[in-house]
Amino acid sequence: MKKLYFIAILLLAAIGAYAQDGKNIYNRYSDSKGVSAVYISPAMFRLIGKIPELNVESEGGNVDLAPLIRTLDGFYMLDISEKAIIDEVASQVDQMVKKGRYEILMEVKDEGENVRMYTVGNDKTIESLVFIAKDDASVQFICIDGTMSRSDVENLIAQYVAE
Repeated sequence: MKKLYFIAILLLAAIGAYAQDGKNIYNRYSDSKGVSAVYISPAMFRLIGKIPELNVESEGGNVDLAPLIRTLDGFYMLDISEKAIIDEVASQVDQMVKKGRYEILMEVKDEGENVRMYTVGNDKTIESLVFIAKDDASVQFICIDGTMSRSDVENLIAQYVAE
């Protein structure tokens, strides 16, 4: 019976570690030289989520972001220009996505710049979106965590791309 408890604790710790990857990368590098960092907490999302509508004007009309914002738990962004850690951060993100939970959504390669977008979730929800853009001079990392409705995200992207 003790073995069963021990295995359960290890599994929970492993699941928790996956959920913390974007946050861990943010925490590790956010105070480093040459790094601009932005963190938005769950409390801020709850506050913003109380707004009945949060329309963003676009060429095709208004897009209401409020339903999506209510589902977010964390936003972590790093903009890194310090040459010494650009490759290190890119490697950390690669290790994070190679653990098998992340699925690549998109990759763009253009004249030395590489942009990738990953997601974690299932057919109904998205738990995490990760964006990384890297060139020789900088790397940008964005991780958005929450329990987002896949259909809400798809509709938002469709509305935005349709313009």
